[in-house]
Amino acid sequence: MASGAGKKPSPADQTAMQVAAESENSAGEQPFTEAAGPPVPGRSPRKTPPRHLLEHSWTFWFDNPSAKSKQAAWGSSIRPVYTFSNVEDFWGLYNNIHPPSKMSVGADFHCFKYGIEPKWEDPVCSNGGKWTFSCSRSKVDTWWLYTLLAMLGEQFEHGDEICGAVVNVRAKQEKISIWTKNASNEAIQVSIGRQWKELLDYGDAIGFILHEDAKNHDRRAKCCYHA
Repeated sequence: MASGAGKKPSPADQTAMQVAAESENSAGEQPFTEAAGPPVPGRSPRKTPPRHLLEHSWTFWFDNPSAKSKQAAWGSSIRPVYTFSNVEDFWGLYNNIHPPSKMSVGADFHCFKYGIEPKWEDPVCSNGGKWTFSCSRSKVDTWWLYTLLAMLGEQFEHGDEICGAVVNVRAKQEKISIWTKNASNEAIQVSIGRQWKELLDYGDAIGFILHEDAKNHDRRAKCCYHA
């Protein structure tokens, strides 16, 4: 995602380029390994490409709008799609799935650290909240990708506080959210919100809502922090 000649890269461009660079020269790089199978006389063993490890393993989750029911409990239709732990597996999957702009209205697509479910009831999420902003369908693919790259590339100062991110595909506007662990720590939450805006070069104000308030008040829940 290189910027044009003579143009200073935006924060989002810098994020993408840094993750791409890490895929070329990563401290977590795994050595070449021999491919499975019996050796062939007179031929050197085949080598598998190196894998560039991420700091955490991550799981993609999908909430299919056709599987949702008004009578079903919230979150009961969310299903894990795939767990990955290296750069190559991420791109192999991301490049072969529909971007948010091509998903059906009502779909929710999540990327969360392995072992954390994208549900309010998850023990890691239960005391947290989320930063959210709305965007047009023309911008959602780029901002969703930059959000993923920022999380996977450990671009946040308080990355350990982040559970994951979700994109909500809706009829009027799409929404992207970052879920965090400890909503009571205002300084850390505001730091994450501000840094996210900088990484995306996003100019409008964004708000943070407690999961507890979202459960109790649904769409009437009010933001407790702003960035």
